[in-house]
Amino acid sequence: MAEGEDLQTFTSIMDALVRISTSMKNMERELVCPVCKEMYKQPLALPCTHNVCHVCASEVLLQHGHLYCDPTSEPTSPAATPSTRSPRLGRRAVPKPDRLDRLLKSGFGTYPGRKRGAVHPQTVSFPCPACQRDVDLGERGLGSLFRNLTLERVVERYRQTINISAAIMCQFCKPPQLEATKGCTECKSSFCNECFKLYHPWGTQKAQHEPTPPTLTFRPKGLMCPEHKEEVTHYCKTCQRLVCQLCRVRRTHTSHKITPVLSAYQALREKLTKSLAYILSSQDTVQTQIAELEETVKHTEVNGSQAKEEVSQLIQGLCAMLEEKRATLLQAIEECQQERLASLHGQIREHQAMLENSGMVGYAQEVLKETDHPCFVQAAKQLHNRILRATDSLQSFRPAANASFSHFQLDVSRELKLLTDLAFIRAPEAPVIDTQRTYTYDQIFLCWRLPQHSPPAWHYTVEFRKTDAKAKGLKLWQRREEVRGTCALVEYLDTDSVYVLRVKGYNKAGFGDYSEDIYLHTPPAPVLNFFLDNRWGFNRDRLAISKDQRAVRSVPGIPMLFAAERLMTSCHLSIDLVIGDVAITQGKSYWACCVDPSSYLVKVGVGLESKLQEWFQVPQDVVSPR
Repeated sequence: MAEGEDLQTFTSIMDALVRISTSMKNMERELVCPVCKEMYKQPLALPCTHNVCHVCASEVLLQHGHLYCDPTSEPTSPAATPSTRSPRLGRRAVPKPDRLDRLLKSGFGTYPGRKRGAVHPQTVSFPCPACQRDVDLGERGLGSLFRNLTLERVVERYRQTINISAAIMCQFCKPPQLEATKGCTECKSSFCNECFKLYHPWGTQKAQHEPTPPTLTFRPKGLMCPEHKEEVTHYCKTCQRLVCQLCRVRRTHTSHKITPVLSAYQALREKLTKSLAYILSSQDTVQTQIAELEETVKHTEVNGSQAKEEVSQLIQGLCAMLEEKRATLLQAIEECQQERLASLHGQIREHQAMLENSGMVGYAQEVLKETDHPCFVQAAKQLHNRILRATDSLQSFRPAANASFSHFQLDVSRELKLLTDLAFIRAPEAPVIDTQRTYTYDQIFLCWRLPQHSPPAWHYTVEFRKTDAKAKGLKLWQRREEVRGTCALVEYLDTDSVYVLRVKGYNKAGFGDYSEDIYLHTPPAPVLNFFLDNRWGFNRDRLAISKDQRAVRSVPGIPMLFAAERLMTSCHLSIDLVIGDVAITQGKSYWACCVDPSSYLVKVGVGLESKLQEWFQVPQDVVSPR
């Protein structure tokens, strides 16, 4: 029993170690510089939220023609003059002058590509190796970037966890370098014993530097402003950047939202904690999605191979058809060639018979020697026809066939263009909603069109859903599929609601992109459908109702001119009343009307039945409500 428990405990420990090892290996991906592919050393935080080693960033800028020197990238030392150098000079690299470094970092002075006192200083563009985008670093370049101290601490803890105990070498010895024995926080360097004494001579201020254990990363006590070397105390929400007291009073942050760094720390920590807790609580969902992605990878591989096979078969079919067409065309040329050659060879034989030593000429000469008249006539009659044909052929010589084959030329320009344009079918581009023709009433009449150079669509899918600001989650999309044409009618909508609609096209290549969402507001009440009553209530001399009883227009003529004149010259106007054929007893109703801009004063409303009867009984001229 004890042995079984020990075995189970050992198995649990091994599983835990495997999980820890896997977790460490996975985390190591986050701690590797995208340039040098090693763990970060003095990482800088780029504006695009990625990180890169300080030395790697300097090398990338040098490769792109930017001159950049930073005193923090290499340790400074008092051994800058010949009088303080050691006899072991050949083993040491001469450090760069501090003053030159400071001038170059601060952006002053002159160097290739910069003029003294330039009005518009050069801005440094850094190609981020992670996102492959050019990041604007401003005129100060890397000098404007913060050092990612948190990432440095994570790297150091990770190294301690996996026991990376590589020897730290002296940064000032030439090869063969000696192992560092001391470090200096002030100089930000690791030294061997002899180099530490050399760079910290007695009687100087640097002799007071306290030695520390050697390390590869020297971090300041707190995060410092890269421009003013002051500790950052606030966070600018507008610029999304940490600032110090001096940055806060600069013009660049005027009217910006600036909060204490403690408030930003608490807010970001709370957000990060909630997001991390959500991810950790959704591990089953993550595993499900990973399984779905792996299944998608398998389908992608299978479908890709199938697509390759289909394309190969189609191309082979085209090649077979071309080969068959080639054989047919060559056969036609061959038959024509043989026919012409036979005619030409027959013509050659006829002309060869007319030669002096040919058989026909000799035979004719022998026939002429015949003295028996009947026999001569018999033989000469047959020979004379042949001689006549030969004579005609000789006098009107023309080859029996043309040697040119120009009429067998092929014009393949159209076919070559088709082959050149042969490409995969593209899905339709995102449709464009036609806002001029789209309107909302009791139904939504949605119209759209495809861009000019878009592939055609076989049909469209219209999706719509109701938006509700009070609802916690979004409602599911409702669809109308296989819509033919470029218009669709969406029915059965709720009143006084906002609907969002979108469209996408489909052809053999699949569905294209969605159009931009369009938001439409339905009427605040049920739509009242009615017709205009053409039986009573209006002056037929001045108004005319359309046949469908949906529109009314003014009748041109003398009565209309008189009404217009009275309207312009007095405070009276003629009221021409047009009413609907439906009476409303209760509730809310909605309708809309379109008034021509050139119309006279038009009023739309609801009238009581008793009031309408009174209006119809009084004279038509009343005092103007104006």
